[in-house]
Amino acid sequence: MRSNLLYGGAWALAGMIAAVVAGTAALLGTAALVPVVAVFGAAGLMAAAGAAWLFGRPAVRRFGAPRALWPYVAVVVLLTACLGAVTVFHPFPVPPVAAAPPGVSHWDLPTGSRIAYVKIPASGRARPTPVIFLHGGPGTPGEGVPEAGRELAAAGFDVYAYDQVGAGRSTRLADATGYTVARHVADLDAIRRAIHAEKVILVGRSWGGTLSAAYLAAHPGNVAKAVLASPGAIWEPAFPGGPGGPWDRLAPAQAERADELTSDLRFLAQALLLQVNPAAAHALVPDAEADTYFRELLLTAKDATGCPGSAPAPVHDNRPGFYSNQMTSADAAAVPDPRPRLRTVHVPTLVVRGECDYLKWAVTYDYRRTLPESTLVYVRGAGHSIANGRPDLYRDLLLAFLLDRPLPLPPVTSAEEPT
Repeated sequence: MRSNLLYGGAWALAGMIAAVVAGTAALLGTAALVPVVAVFGAAGLMAAAGAAWLFGRPAVRRFGAPRALWPYVAVVVLLTACLGAVTVFHPFPVPPVAAAPPGVSHWDLPTGSRIAYVKIPASGRARPTPVIFLHGGPGTPGEGVPEAGRELAAAGFDVYAYDQVGAGRSTRLADATGYTVARHVADLDAIRRAIHAEKVILVGRSWGGTLSAAYLAAHPGNVAKAVLASPGAIWEPAFPGGPGGPWDRLAPAQAERADELTSDLRFLAQALLLQVNPAAAHALVPDAEADTYFRELLLTAKDATGCPGSAPAPVHDNRPGFYSNQMTSADAAAVPDPRPRLRTVHVPTLVVRGECDYLKWAVTYDYRRTLPESTLVYVRGAGHSIANGRPDLYRDLLLAFLLDRPLPLPPVTSAEEPT
């Protein structure tokens, strides 16, 4: 009798574990084919019921209670459903969206993107070529016109900064696979046409530098000058180990928070679904929730991007775009190498590198090596955000380069990082 109870209990426990495993596998497998939460959720419960029935039969026989099979199955399915409800199907809290500050306008582009932007018009004698700031990420906009924007406007430039599609106050796409490098390039060229500019000056930060390079490769005749501050990789596959990131620089409290966020079962399921069916990931975790989660994760690393002891990076309420980040990054790793084309592009370009940038030196120097008319300068005391670390010097560099004045720093002429 005792052995029957032990064996029966073992089968019953195995049935519970098998129900969770089978339910998870069926959920993910069905989601890979059908991106409807109700459908892949139901598939998971049906698989859990099947596993419970399969393991429950020998359990109830050992207990000598065959009529208990279906109550056992019901209990296991209920427990599995409750486990799913508090993990995979438990939404991340989403606070109310902050009101847009004054000055935010929108372009409705022929690409289908509705793009939020801010503008500082030129004062005094206007220059014919506007300046467009390109934010980083992908999908991590700033708030308002970045540093040096007002000084550039005072020097006669119309200055624009916009939220790329899928980020900030711009539209999110119903199809997450629509976030591609080509889409961002097309939006940028549509913006150039919308502001009636024959040529533009691009100021790209981080991923904005990568986007600038992609635009230069596609439309070199439309760019008068470019400034690339801490630019991301021109072509990420050139760096098999990755271009570098701030995550290994986190302070203990921030590292603990990042681990907590990235180990959440709901977002682990989302990450798996992104690999097999982005539409299912998008259905499971909608934009507002994914963007809020992404913002929390980014906040853990914001102060790991500068030099040790530097002032905390500022925080704003213009939310990032998770799916824009993930899908654009995946596409950027799959596009053809743009560097052969860029080697023929003769656009004056200033590349600015901070001493404490977390990106590999080779990532930055690839721009100097690739773009024929590029100048590279090295800013000591600044990290990935040069405008945060050395704001005055950053403004001086932009103004000097765009106004054809001598630069306040000497150019880097060696392939080795300055020491």
